[in-house]
Amino acid sequence: MFRGIGLSVLASVTFGFLYLYSKLLAPLDSGQTFGWRLIATIPFLTLIMWCFGDIKLIGEIFKRIIEKPIFLLFLLLSSFLASVQLWLFLWAPMNDRGLEVSLGYFLLPLVLVFSGSLLYKEKLSFLQKIAVFFALIGVGHEFWQHGMIAWETAVVAFGYTAYFLLRKKIQTDHLGGFWWDIALSLPVAFFFVLSRDGLAVFSQYPILWLIIIGLGVLSTLGLGSYILSSRYLPLVLFGLLSYLEPVLLAIASLFLGESIQTDELLTYIPIWLAVFVLVIEGALHLIKQHRQKLALRKKTKYLNKM
Repeated sequence: MFRGIGLSVLASVTFGFLYLYSKLLAPLDSGQTFGWRLIATIPFLTLIMWCFGDIKLIGEIFKRIIEKPIFLLFLLLSSFLASVQLWLFLWAPMNDRGLEVSLGYFLLPLVLVFSGSLLYKEKLSFLQKIAVFFALIGVGHEFWQHGMIAWETAVVAFGYTAYFLLRKKIQTDHLGGFWWDIALSLPVAFFFVLSRDGLAVFSQYPILWLIIIGLGVLSTLGLGSYILSSRYLPLVLFGLLSYLEPVLLAIASLFLGESIQTDELLTYIPIWLAVFVLVIEGALHLIKQHRQKLALRKKTKYLNKM
């Protein structure tokens, strides 16, 4: 379990550091940054999949495409949804919109909870209902202030939800599916990096080649650590630790010079409270599981003595 916790923390810290790292890519525009991130990630992602025996998943999806060509359309949609998130993740800190994106990551688990209740008829617990109530206050205040929530927040919270639901539906919710998401976006990636004399900037800033390699390493390190941590941790603890990422993203955004305005507090605070309530629920669930395991061990020891 400690290995899983370490990997989860490493993933969150890596993603947080990527926010700061994006400033090194300033000579590139957001489209070029997005393109180079995909191009630099695919070889390292392939290497990680090979090391951990997941490379076969790529071939399994290819067989599904051959057997049912219409499946490719769903993969293209999944690729588009993933690409939007990868682009936004680096665009936001480069354009002083990191706090809006971090708020989307805070809101995401609540949208997933609500979606599960709505689409799969999953019942909300008492604490989940309280969390949803707090989240509605925050979102409601944002609508009252501006007539809408920030588009970056909405894209993360609802776009990622659509992405996760689609991957679950078409059964590509593993590293192989993500590999195809990136691979299918490579033509767009090359278009961005080659358009408008995109390679000319490297003659002025040769260090960019090393920065791009670093981008690929960091992206893959964060992704690989995140996926591997899910293998070593109970689902509840894995979910709780994932809240560390938006906290670090928010801190990184503040470090980069962004600030929360006074009129935004009634948006941020209720959503943070909602997340805190979910953390409490998860902690109580872990305590309950631990007690059940202790009780089972005692019962087993007692039966062995008889």
